[in-house]
Amino acid sequence: MSRNRLNEKTFQTLKQKMAEGLLPQWVVTDPEIYELELEEIFGHTWQFLAHESELKEPGSYVTRWMVNDPVLLVKTNSGELKAFLNSCTHRGSHLCTADAGNRKTFTCAYHGWSYNLEGDLIGIVAGDKVYGQEMKKDEWSLRRIPKIGIYQGMIFGNLDPKAMPLEEYLGDMKWYFDMLLGRSDGGMEVRGVPQRWVAHANWKMTSENFAADPYHVQTTHRSTVELGISPKDPLYAGYGHQVVLGHGHGINVITSATGRSAYRFQGLPESMWPMFERNLCPEQVDILSRTTVFVGGVFPNLSFVSPIHGTEGHLHNYLNFRVWRPLGPEKVEVWCWFMIDKAAPEEYKEEAYKGYIGSFGPSGTLEQDDTEIWARIVQASRGIMARDKELSYNNLCNYLMGFDRVEPDNTFPGPGIAYPTCYLDALSRSMHEYWLELLTRDLSGAE
Repeated sequence: MSRNRLNEKTFQTLKQKMAEGLLPQWVVTDPEIYELELEEIFGHTWQFLAHESELKEPGSYVTRWMVNDPVLLVKTNSGELKAFLNSCTHRGSHLCTADAGNRKTFTCAYHGWSYNLEGDLIGIVAGDKVYGQEMKKDEWSLRRIPKIGIYQGMIFGNLDPKAMPLEEYLGDMKWYFDMLLGRSDGGMEVRGVPQRWVAHANWKMTSENFAADPYHVQTTHRSTVELGISPKDPLYAGYGHQVVLGHGHGINVITSATGRSAYRFQGLPESMWPMFERNLCPEQVDILSRTTVFVGGVFPNLSFVSPIHGTEGHLHNYLNFRVWRPLGPEKVEVWCWFMIDKAAPEEYKEEAYKGYIGSFGPSGTLEQDDTEIWARIVQASRGIMARDKELSYNNLCNYLMGFDRVEPDNTFPGPGIAYPTCYLDALSRSMHEYWLELLTRDLSGAE
């Protein structure tokens, strides 16, 4: 129906409702919105590809995705990281089909064209005989991903050659990445391979759920409370600060009712504590020492959590990063990495990994709860009433928690706009506001 097509009036209404703390439900699974997201958001923003520890030696490579663009990320003989479209320049076939490994060259299985680690075309089957000596191989190199950037070992790619630098895009999130990723000598390392699975979900809802919504923990993950894994206090995931960082990024710093975790430095071994004092500024040490859980995200589709798992005397901390790769408006492929301090004792790393596997991934207790909820959202958002762009059915979602009633806490020691509770929709609203800004920048005439 024409009444449900995207137009300037539709976006004006959307912007108005969002300014009131409301999100029209039709944006969740609308096919036109999804196609616009692919172009205006994923075509211009920085997306996480890998961690440097996944590419240790020259010749190391991993294959990843930037939504629908397959990426081949390689460490060259000089130690430089290069990212290419994982597609042979002859007929466009997928070039490297393995997830990771180490090679000197990459050869297409279709016609045998071969490329070196620099992406140069170096071999053509019967080349001179079928193409002649005038064939210029240097014109048929692999196509480079326009921009890659690295911060604290995290490798990002961007399809827009004119995009702002990665560090500018991350903004104040760098301060928190420094605290979480740069706290110990040697930084972090990925253990194992990233878990992957497909979920019936919309990427916006998964990103928001993981990065900006501690409020769901007591209800969605009720089983962990009943088993004694999580506290019974219904406010426990709300103690602390929700920090809005701009560009849709943000972090929740969850502490306790006293404002200080019962376990200093998230239960990390005391032998590591001097490293934190040495590598971090006093404000970062203060926050790290009294926080129970960090959970946040980098827009558009990178989320992370730094939890405490285990029991008294056997506590373990790690970092779980994940990418929500859209496969359509109602489906995502989840990529999930386990990271831990290189300097941590080996036994500690092994026990922490066991805790991670038990909680996250397709078989994890927490993940199964969330996956069910994500599916219910898309199931309820695809009908006539939910998708009505004229909002005739009052098809609006409530993002009013803390709206115009919770003021920022100017005493918080870190950067960003910090609110004195994690039970708040400020970060969710910020994510959706930046989402809308990117979607409509051509309509507004912005660059």
